[in-house]
Amino acid sequence: MFGLTRRVIFRVGKTKALCRQFASQAINQMLMLQQMDICADQPSRGLVIGVYADEEDKNDAGILTASGWRYNVQKTNGRLIEVLRMSGPMPKRGEARLLFAIEPDRIPYYSVVAVVGLGKECLGYNPYEVLDEQKEAIRRSVAKACQILAELDTDRIEVENCGHAESAAEGAALGIWAYQEMKDPKKRISVPSIDLYALKDEPCDIEGWRIGLQKAAAQNLTRQLQEMPSNLLTPTAFAQNVVEVLCKSGVNVEVKVEGWAESQSMHAFLAVGKASCEPPIFLELSYYGTCAEERPIVLVGQGITYDAGGLCLKKRQELYHMRGDMTGAAVVVATCRAVAGLRLPVNIRGLIPLCENVVGCNSFRPGDMVKSMNGKTIEVQCTDHEDVLVLADALLYGQNFCPKCIIDIGTCSGYMRQALDEAACGVFTNSEILWQQIKHASMHTGDRVWRFPLWNYYSKAVRAGQRSDVQNYGIGRGGRPCKAAAFLREFVPCGQWMHIDATNVMTTNGIDFEYLRRGMAGRPTRTLIEFIAQTICKDTAPKIGK
Repeated sequence: MFGLTRRVIFRVGKTKALCRQFASQAINQMLMLQQMDICADQPSRGLVIGVYADEEDKNDAGILTASGWRYNVQKTNGRLIEVLRMSGPMPKRGEARLLFAIEPDRIPYYSVVAVVGLGKECLGYNPYEVLDEQKEAIRRSVAKACQILAELDTDRIEVENCGHAESAAEGAALGIWAYQEMKDPKKRISVPSIDLYALKDEPCDIEGWRIGLQKAAAQNLTRQLQEMPSNLLTPTAFAQNVVEVLCKSGVNVEVKVEGWAESQSMHAFLAVGKASCEPPIFLELSYYGTCAEERPIVLVGQGITYDAGGLCLKKRQELYHMRGDMTGAAVVVATCRAVAGLRLPVNIRGLIPLCENVVGCNSFRPGDMVKSMNGKTIEVQCTDHEDVLVLADALLYGQNFCPKCIIDIGTCSGYMRQALDEAACGVFTNSEILWQQIKHASMHTGDRVWRFPLWNYYSKAVRAGQRSDVQNYGIGRGGRPCKAAAFLREFVPCGQWMHIDATNVMTTNGIDFEYLRRGMAGRPTRTLIEFIAQTICKDTAPKIGK
């Protein structure tokens, strides 16, 4: 009896030991798995989807976009829309609502989903705003979502098309961009990769997404050139940057020096840069997208890499942003790269006069007389209005190419900000066709333009001087942007011409447009690209919905 009891106790003890050993192994494995789940550095992914809702109705339950609804049903079993409706009123245009771990999986594929407001489902072209409100809502909301996700150090963001893939790509790429080249790498803002979200067996507008990325990259290139400090981006450095950027894109770049400008009798252009130690440079860009016999579109960009105002010195508050006085030149460079990247069947000739307008022992003075390429004498009334002098010779040189049209972009008058603020660029043109095309292009891009008068009233004001043919300021009070355009018109003897004054849109406050951070804006790059694309298309007029 005693021996049987010992054998039973021994077997029970052995069984307990085996159970203890097995349990300890299982517990250790569970702890290891938990530790791996906690400590593993999973790549964070974010998803951006849209929702339609009436912004004036707080009780509107919202309707997800087609891609958003499929994700809601297939990946979250309907949980996404339920949580979204419980979280409060639907997000408005320019707003985003973040939902974390919305997928039922233990480790969700998307760690965070941003639901963006797109307004009413019936939004479209608004003739009173001269704007496609649906496309603008997509840009604003997608940009806001991507900026918030970037602050969370999201590695990868996938964006659904929200009804228009091109606008979604523009908003995402413009929204996450920031100028950080001079900043400590450890303190830079995280810039995630972006891609188009699409499910299997679902139509995917990858071409629209690609076009949107090209346009956004062009505007970001403009912003980068604008933001670069003027002590680093001198006329010579600007030319070097252009050669590096454009030669890879198939755009030919010719760098012409001061001696060449003298041989062309560009005395108005050369007078502006006399005071600087940096020599003036003239860039000629050539892109051939079709047969060489096809007449080109000539783009002229004002390239004052720093404008102190000369002897008529600017105020201290104005000097800080004057590194961006080469906005016109940056827009032309970025446009040429985008046109080449999109392989548009059009010929482009870009002309960029580069110099600095600073104070020096050799500065040109108020009262000086200079002669342009066509022999007209110009009286310099104010050295702070040198922009038109630089553009005048370039406009005359552009006539040599027998162009379809000439478009110049400059920052000629600070009074544009009082007139339009950041809402739109000012446009002056002698062609109703060009005006309609640029207006339709701006309606699609959201970077609007507004037409100003080009009346003989202003031409008389700049021709009123008795000592010269024209004056760079003119007589009378006010109307400064119109007088600058009237001055330039004196140097366009024939053909279709358009002047874009981008002074007021050179910088942005970072509030009015969610897809542009505070600083240089890069406008009107996308509008100019769209304009060129529309010149080779038919029936580009906007369609007004019912």
